[in-house]
Amino acid sequence: MIKIITIEREYGCGGGDIAHLVANRLGWKLRDHRLTEEIARLAHCPKAVVEAREERNDPLYYRLFKSFMRGSYEGSINAPNLNLVDSETILRITKRVVEHAAERGNCVIVGRGSQQFLKTRRDTFRVFLYASREDKVRRLLARGKSPAEAEDLVGTVDRERADFIRKYFNAEWPAHSIYHTMMNTEIGDDAVANMILSLMKLYEARIAV
Repeated sequence: MIKIITIEREYGCGGGDIAHLVANRLGWKLRDHRLTEEIARLAHCPKAVVEAREERNDPLYYRLFKSFMRGSYEGSINAPNLNLVDSETILRITKRVVEHAAERGNCVIVGRGSQQFLKTRRDTFRVFLYASREDKVRRLLARGKSPAEAEDLVGTVDRERADFIRKYFNAEWPAHSIYHTMMNTEIGDDAVANMILSLMKLYEARIAV
């Protein structure tokens, strides 16, 4: 029986909103921003720090700073007190949080490498959502982003996600073979949510045979 849905998404395609619809219709827990809050709690840092690090590699200046602190005399002296919240730390904690959520079941998990962490679980239905650049920009403009900001985010966030998946999972993004379905969200959020639920039920029946 399927008890977990993972929803990976292109930035701006409405993945979070669709995940919310799916979770509500199933009566399941939505694991999206709450995951970030839990990761921040375990990492003993502000939520904003996690938001700046999750699903992306550390920027060059941060990698250089980390190398200096861990390799310098000052850094070695302060090593026990050195609490650098970098991408690797976030990833380790994220894995624990995602796997814990999966064990509890009845949840919709948005992004954060969940499709990779849970790719061998038979009780997981994995979805990838995408849209045209124009539609993603339109959605971001409707959320109050400026045209320049929307164009920049659509052009950079997914590239950062792809780099992150390539580095830490040695996989391309999206890795088509691990998803049960890939959908264009331009057909409408309700339609996509309905299709996810219908396909999940069909897949559930197939693996029950």
